[in-house]
Amino acid sequence: MTAVRLVDVFSERAFRGNALAVLHDADGMSDDEMLAVARWTNLSETTFLTAPTDPRADYGVRIWTIGGELPFAGHPTLGSAHAWLEAGGVPRTEGVVVQECAAGLVEVRRGADRLAFAAPPLVRSGAVEGEELARVVAALGVAPADVVDAAWVDNGPGWLAVLLASPEAVLAAAPDPVLARGLKVGLAARYPAGARTDGVGLEVRAFFSDERDFGEDPVTGSLNAGLGQWLVPAGYAPEHYVAAQGTVLGREGRVHVDVEDGVVWVGGATHTLVDGVRPSRRRSDRAQPV
Repeated sequence: MTAVRLVDVFSERAFRGNALAVLHDADGMSDDEMLAVARWTNLSETTFLTAPTDPRADYGVRIWTIGGELPFAGHPTLGSAHAWLEAGGVPRTEGVVVQECAAGLVEVRRGADRLAFAAPPLVRSGAVEGEELARVVAALGVAPADVVDAAWVDNGPGWLAVLLASPEAVLAAAPDPVLARGLKVGLAARYPAGARTDGVGLEVRAFFSDERDFGEDPVTGSLNAGLGQWLVPAGYAPEHYVAAQGTVLGREGRVHVDVEDGVVWVGGATHTLVDGVRPSRRRSDRAQPV
């Protein structure tokens, strides 16, 4: 029997973050089986823990959506590290877990009340201009006058980010699913100093689409990692801040972003809400659960 965990990531309150399904001991599973499980869970991501191939890593992980495999994703990184530790995993270095995924090695550190991952390098950065930016603005139902800046912040999933003039403009965005087809876009805006009493300094939303679907992600670690790598050096955000995400969806995502010695750390709460097992596969001509 193999352990299965459902982990809530990036919220202090249960069922208010982003859900992740984690399957342990998945070395023997094929790509088709992993995809079938990801489509069955129908979550934004499902992860499969494996033995690492790099001797520096503590465990390996494969990250799947209903459309295919991702080289890296944020909330699956924290949720997988949480599940691995909860299952008795002991890291090679105390206080630090090293995850091996398709994008390479990702360091996850253990704090007193949350895990945080070191943002991987961007595979695409730079300004977004001209027709491309105009298309994004129109697709997301954003007023051009509210756009402050835009940049590629892609660390694997393909994120493009737009900085707006106010949190109200972020929350009011009304994407057109047809015009937004094929886009993966994040919106962000800073709150004025003292505007929030809960420590939140940034409002974020993330929209994704593929050939099958369009939707809004509740809380997105990879996007927030890219935002930190762009907004802080550009002077749009301080070195330490908390981003709220999922507000429009009724979630309470809280993403802690800290820049230390040039490294962007992205952290948040993780909680196991369901802990169970999956049955062993049996030989049969009929389909069996995996």
